Amino acid sequence: MKTPIKLFVVAFAGTLFLFSCKEQASRPNIIFILTDQQSESMMSSSGNEYLQTPAMDYIANNGIRFTRAYVTNPVCSPSRVSLMTGRFPGFYKDSNGNQVRNNAGAMDIPANSPEASHENLAGYLKKAGYDLVYGGKQHLPAFVDPDLTGFEVLTEDARGELASKAADYIREDHDNPYFMTVSLINPHDICFMAIRDFADSTYLQQLQRNFQTELTLLDKALEMPEGVSREEFFEHYCPPLPPNFEPQEDEAKAIELFLKRDPRSFRTGAREEYTEEQWRMHRWAYARLTEMADAHVQVILDALTESGTEEETLVIFSSEHGDMDGSHKLEHKNVLYEESVKVPFTAMWKGKIPAGQVDVRHLVSVGLDLLPTVADYAGITAEADPRGRSLRPLFEGREIDWRTSLGIEGEISRAVIRDDGLKYIRYDAAGFEERLMDLRKDPYETTHFTHDPAYREELEKIQTEFEESWFEGH
Repeated sequence: MKTPIKLFVVAFAGTLFLFSCKEQASRPNIIFILTDQQSESMMSSSGNEYLQTPAMDYIANNGIRFTRAYVTNPVCSPSRVSLMTGRFPGFYKDSNGNQVRNNAGAMDIPANSPEASHENLAGYLKKAGYDLVYGGKQHLPAFVDPDLTGFEVLTEDARGELASKAADYIREDHDNPYFMTVSLINPHDICFMAIRDFADSTYLQQLQRNFQTELTLLDKALEMPEGVSREEFFEHYCPPLPPNFEPQEDEAKAIELFLKRDPRSFRTGAREEYTEEQWRMHRWAYARLTEMADAHVQVILDALTESGTEEETLVIFSSEHGDMDGSHKLEHKNVLYEESVKVPFTAMWKGKIPAGQVDVRHLVSVGLDLLPTVADYAGITAEADPRGRSLRPLFEGREIDWRTSLGIEGEISRAVIRDDGLKYIRYDAAGFEERLMDLRKDPYETTHFTHDPAYREELEKIQTEFEESWFEGH
């Protein structure tokens, strides 16, 4: 016969077990799907009629889509460092002690530096009992390398087998919740259009030898529809030139300097030599490459449905940066125009995140906000940049106080965007230059209002915000 004390112990243990089970059940699997070089406008759910992205749209339509999500730095490795650490790339120094602002610097962050010793996404999730899985493109320095930080790496193939490998993992039985990064490379292959078009003969041979897969996919994306004449194609199928096709009025000299910095000058070549038809073909291929990425996303969503775990899984979708795609006669990224820095950001957890939400108001920093958001759902607290915020309340439709401005870093400039639509860029690559845009009046950034007397007071306010809230000492 059990004594009252024993009965109490058994009952208490049972309560703890039930609480533990409930807590475990409340922590979802988390799948973070990351594309490469996809602008916010490059989904059909964003209103783009020149492509079809049913898988990406499914996540948005069954959860929330943000229209004002920005990267911390619009280039590959710096952006990815932020995603893994919840900090600006500029928080880190390279091996020469320089602030990280570009790819080379981000890949050169010493693993034994004081800044790199801070906890990152992998460390926090391991403590929370999550299994870690990574597949696809990495492009990360050693201190956040997936292999070295405890991720099970499914594959480094970001174009071929990644989606099927991820799907196989999803279909398996799991004792613990898992965090999976699916890092797809496309539509990044659009980069090779201008690179190839303006390569000299020696470099062209290197491209054809070392990037056969990329060039093959690009050529497939450049194909016109069968049975459609060239005239009909450009009249009805091919995207038109963007509304901001011409360079910004009184464009910063830093941009011209940046374009000519590359020894192969493909950026300058595209701006100065591409015909309008070639720019439209660039936009056509960019859309097709995005659709290729969407097909891989569909494989992952199908696996969730087939495994019966869709309602146990939080899916977050975004991109590491955008592409200029003809805006201001630019391709690639790096500059802080909207096409380069604003990316898709959607989240879905059926039964937990209300479906059909489109958030057009809140400013999201993908690099600063991902870590605290994931940590929130994992039931832990993560220490990173204090300006980063968990997006969970916004996902779940709750009203909370939110940031009114957001900082962005770049190789040749830094910027602050305000929730009222004002955007301030301070360039430093060709001496001090500043530009104030008003995205309400001029959403395509065709001009600037820096010297307009009507904006003098607001310019002073955003200059102060730049220096005191986001980029102290700069």
